[in-house]
Amino acid sequence: MDASITRIFDLLPYYANTYRPKDDALAGKENGQWVKYDIQTFRNLADELSFALMNLGVVKGDRIATIASNCPEWNFIDMAILQLGAVHVPVYPTISETDYTYILNHAEVKFVFVGSPDLMRKVQHILPEIDSIKSVFTFRPVEGFTLLSELIESGKQQARPQELSSLKASVKPDDLATLIYTSGTTGYPKGVMLSHANLLSNVAAVYTFFPVDDSCRALSYLPLCHVYERMNIYTYLYLGVSVYYAENMGTIADNIREIQPEILTTVPRLLEKVYDKIISKGMKLKGIRRQLFFWALNLGHCYDIPEKTGVFYKLQLHIANKLVFSKWREALGGKMRVIVSGGAALQPRLSKVFTAAAIPILEGYGLTETSPVIAVNNLEPGGLRFGTVGRLLRNVRVKIGDNSEILVKGPNVMKGYFKDDAMTAAAIDQEGWFHTGDVGNIEPDGHLRITGRIKEIFKTSMGKYISPALIENKFKESPFIDGIMVIGENQKFAAALIVPNFEHLRSWCRIKNIPFTSDSDMITHKEIVLRFRKEVDHYNSFFGDYEQIKKFELTDHEWNVQNGELTANLKIKRATIVGKYREKIERLYQ
Repeated sequence: MDASITRIFDLLPYYANTYRPKDDALAGKENGQWVKYDIQTFRNLADELSFALMNLGVVKGDRIATIASNCPEWNFIDMAILQLGAVHVPVYPTISETDYTYILNHAEVKFVFVGSPDLMRKVQHILPEIDSIKSVFTFRPVEGFTLLSELIESGKQQARPQELSSLKASVKPDDLATLIYTSGTTGYPKGVMLSHANLLSNVAAVYTFFPVDDSCRALSYLPLCHVYERMNIYTYLYLGVSVYYAENMGTIADNIREIQPEILTTVPRLLEKVYDKIISKGMKLKGIRRQLFFWALNLGHCYDIPEKTGVFYKLQLHIANKLVFSKWREALGGKMRVIVSGGAALQPRLSKVFTAAAIPILEGYGLTETSPVIAVNNLEPGGLRFGTVGRLLRNVRVKIGDNSEILVKGPNVMKGYFKDDAMTAAAIDQEGWFHTGDVGNIEPDGHLRITGRIKEIFKTSMGKYISPALIENKFKESPFIDGIMVIGENQKFAAALIVPNFEHLRSWCRIKNIPFTSDSDMITHKEIVLRFRKEVDHYNSFFGDYEQIKKFELTDHEWNVQNGELTANLKIKRATIVGKYREKIERLYQ
């Protein structure tokens, strides 16, 4: 990484001085049109916002929050805050009022930027409860609040460039850059303290794995308030890649077709949805086209790393790519070079079949506390191994501790938890090793394999330990299963709550002439329950007797963030689900 970049905002002059001029360093969609910003406009807006914040009395160490969906304005604010040595506190737009109140109070936030009138309606009545807040600004007009554009104009009119230069110079690499409150699956969020050096160490370690350059575009849809996508954006800036922000989750497919990106960073859940839609379309084909589709699909599921595939397989795959997989690539814009997946375990069959289709999926692993990446698969020789999260980053050390826990040491490890020395000491031992809470092993070729999470592993009353994540990931290969949570702590056997893939299930009911009035009605039909029993029996065959799902209950809706069943980065909130489905769980063990 270039030696001139020691603070995050150093990325902006590096970009301007290194890459050819172009009008789309950042782009977001407004009123159906892409609004683009070149790097000089980006820098000017960040400086003008810095001037405005200086005029409001912001000093080094002050905490400033953003509550907004992905958009270029988020980046302008981020850089403006960091240039002053202040601390950016990005907050998920989807969290509860209780969490908003806790985070804003705990961080003692002085200023808040809110992205939309809808979000303002969600938080407006709690803001008076936060004594530290001095002002609130909005991206879009909301009566009674100053617009972001007005704030920028005020900074432009009262510019203090020499003072800003002095403030930038005072910011050190180890200074606190951001407080990221982890969404967590239980309890209150924890404020993870990350420095400029923490985040940039990750950029320095991963940028060579991104097969893109300044001629390329990236589509971004994962929340910028999560460290995973934020670090990816910094990496794109370092590489000169144009960043386009998807309008929302529902428009990702359309946005991909519009901008034809070369790279996408995602979580497994989106890939599962894409795969399910592909299978759904394949099921509707007839005759030879249907046979070709499923022949190619099965070929993809057998894909392994190129050096282990034979000549005959490669010939078949070449034909499959011409006849079938080329249409997959077209649906993803036709230019996709790589998809990077993180945040949760990825089904190996998905990485295999997409990689077979010349859309490589690189699975990685990390935590907010590690800025975030610890290991990632890559396209270098020997760098890709399905079912693992890849090789360790070159500037990160890992060892396997007690109970097979993954321990990490390196420049990416957080400064600690904000206002919680006891929790910090519990997470980072005296030798500087961060305890991830994840269980795994390092394979002989250097790839890291995750086998579970300590807090999720439970013991049955028969004394057998079960890692639910491994079972859940396998069961989600079923086209009938959208989500699943394995339970059974202190019980005689493992059971599960299963979320049906309702789109697939409706199609199946129509084919089988099974009448239904609603999703709730559909899952009560005897034929449906028997079909799920068949699926469960099939996937049970991959596990030992004590791990097998003996009983299950179907849910009548898909789990989501809004209902509190998933975290903001789409992991299941086990404690919440146990509480919501207590009656169903009790029935399983009666």
